[in-house]
Order: sequence, then C-alpha cells, then structure tokens
Amino acid sequence: MSDHYDAIIIGGGAAGLMTAWQAALRGKKVRVLERSNKAGRKILMSGGGRCNFTNLHVTPENFICSNPHFVKSALKRYSAWDFIGKVIEHGVPYHERKHGQLFCDNKAKDILNILLDECAQAGAQLSTKCEISDIKLQNQQYSLKTTLGPMTCNSLVVATGGLSIPSMGTTPFGYEIAQQFGMHVLPLRASLVPYTFSGELKDMFARLSGNAVDTTITFGNTEFNEALLFTHRGLSGPVVLQISNYWEPGQAITVNLLPQIDAEQFLLDAKQHTPKSLIRTTITQLMPKSLVLELETMWWNNIKDRALADCSNTQLQNIAQKLNHWEIVPAGTEGYKTAEVTLGGVHTDGLSSKTMESNTQAGLYFVGEVVDVTGHLGGFNFQWAWASGYACAQAL
Repeated sequence: MSDHYDAIIIGGGAAGLMTAWQAALRGKKVRVLERSNKAGRKILMSGGGRCNFTNLHVTPENFICSNPHFVKSALKRYSAWDFIGKVIEHGVPYHERKHGQLFCDNKAKDILNILLDECAQAGAQLSTKCEISDIKLQNQQYSLKTTLGPMTCNSLVVATGGLSIPSMGTTPFGYEIAQQFGMHVLPLRASLVPYTFSGELKDMFARLSGNAVDTTITFGNTEFNEALLFTHRGLSGPVVLQISNYWEPGQAITVNLLPQIDAEQFLLDAKQHTPKSLIRTTITQLMPKSLVLELETMWWNNIKDRALADCSNTQLQNIAQKLNHWEIVPAGTEGYKTAEVTLGGVHTDGLSSKTMESNTQAGLYFVGEVVDVTGHLGGFNFQWAWASGYACAQAL
C-alpha cells in the first residue's frame, strides 16, 4: 500500500519548507522528501553562515526572468515584511547591512529553525535521506517510488533548487521532472559567481589577492556599484557576483576603479597644486598602494618616476581614462562550484504566476530556484523562495 498525501514536496530547502509550512497551515496532508541527510543545507551556509534572509527593498526589477512580469504576483502576495514578521515573532535577532540586506545576528540556523518549527507545528512531515527513483501519473494522482517506500499524492511540488554548490549534493533532478512532463527548461549556467582570468591578469590579481576596492562594473546597459575583491583566481566580491548574472562569455566588462571621482580632473588638479608629486603618490590617496603599483607597471611604467609637472596632460588623461574605464575580458567563471544560484530553469511561460502550477500538467508545481527566476545578490533569492512557496501553497 502507498502512503497518500494531498501534496508531496520534493526538496527540503527554503522554498520547499516554506511551501510545506503554508500548505499544512491550510489543513493539507503534506510530506517533504529531502535526499540529503538534513534539510536546509543551503540556508545554513548562506550569508557567511548568517543567512541574508530577505531585503527591505524588494521590487520585480531585482529579478532576472525571461518574463519580467512573472514575479510580480507572488512578490505582492508575500512581501519581505511578511517574513520579517515571522522572524520577529520567533525572537530571532537580525540587523540591516547596506542596500537593505537583512542578516541574522547569530547563525543561519535561526532561520532554518523557524521553518522547521512552523512545519512541525502545522503538521507537515519531513523525511531526509529519501531518494526518488520513479515518478508516474496514474489515475490523476502522482505515484512516487522512493527509498522509503511507494507514495502517492494529488499535487507534486518540485522544490529541488539548482545546480550551484555541487558539494551539497545538488542534481538536475528538478529539471528532469519538468522535461518528463513536457515542460521547457531554459539553458542553465552558474550565477552570482566569481570571474576567472588567464595570463598576466591572473598573475596580477593573484598578487593582489585579499585587496578590496569599491568599484562600478558595467556590462551593456547594466551596472552595479559595490566592493570588488581580488582573488588568486581572478575577481570576486559583490559587484562581480551581481554583474555575472548579465555577462556574456567572451565579452568585456568595464571596471571603474574610481566611481565617485573624475580621474582626469583629479590628476590635472593635482598637477597644478602638487606638481612635484609622482603619479603613484597621487593615486595612492585613493586606492591601495599595492594596486597602484600593479597599475603603474601595466599603464604608465615608462613615466612612473616622473613628477606630475613633467607629464603631459595627454599622458595623464590616458591614465585617467583607464582608471575610470578599464575594459577586461574574463576567461570564464568559477562555475557551479562557488556559484550562489543557477541562472535559467523551468520556463515561466509554462507556469501560472499566481500558483506556480504547470499550465499543461494539472497538480504539478515548481517553486524556488528550479524556476527561471534569479534574484540579485542581497536576500532576493530567499524572498523568491518565500513568495513562490507561499503562492503555491495557497493553491494546493
């Protein structure tokens, strides 16, 4: 005999647990099946272990989707303040960082415990170490063959996440389910991920590893102003992760190393007021000396020991142009190994924006990262998990 449920949710991450909690609150018999040995592993490692669980300034513009209107309904029905209310209710201390990012004061486990406690109180069942080997639609019910025995359900919710951080056991299972039932899956790639470089740039960035500077990075018509971090493999930091969502392989990004300063005006003014200063001495006022020395070797090595007064305005203008508009071409990204999320996924054209249900397969739902919705860095992907899980649960 099969265990039968109103809804089975595949995946015990943020979106899956949210769906289970909200559906159980509505009196539904719900079971979450998680293949790893514990639920919410990605929650626990997020935000440096403190979980950036939402953002105070959530708008549809903070999300990338083939249909930019798709996210509006879910985000409106379950806002950041709805989740913040639960955080407060559970007595979890939190704080705001820049750009409205909200983090736990203590550990990310506080957020996971909210979800687990609410699921338990509402009556949702959670099973870990559960592998699913087969899914079929029989007599208008979904039949699952699992390592915990056969199960059936009226509604099947896919909350399997993406491919990022394979060390946590991520798989393409959710995308395979979508394709099994005739749904379109858009191309996948690592998202919110550091850049790698080759050759001289890689060597230079490795020497600068650990240095961070505030920059603006632009690709096409998209730009972000955040911290850039030099690493042994290339470039990371919030500004790099943000622009990685938009970058196309083989294309150049433009880095403004002095986003608040007109470098040309700065150098020409310095030439007038401190004519005996060296270029490196002048620019070191604005960024780490180690970075200035690397740029000096690359851009003005032939005049590095000249005083500003001995440099032509054209020479200073050329240096300034590079400081404000440094074009570089990444060799690639670090891939899923360090990516925070996965870009692409189940095509939203095949889903209801109000319920997350398949338009062509009744009773089949997709929530969270497995869907072609990717948020910016800063708590937006968690808010999508909360909002999409809530929207789905109201329809189960």
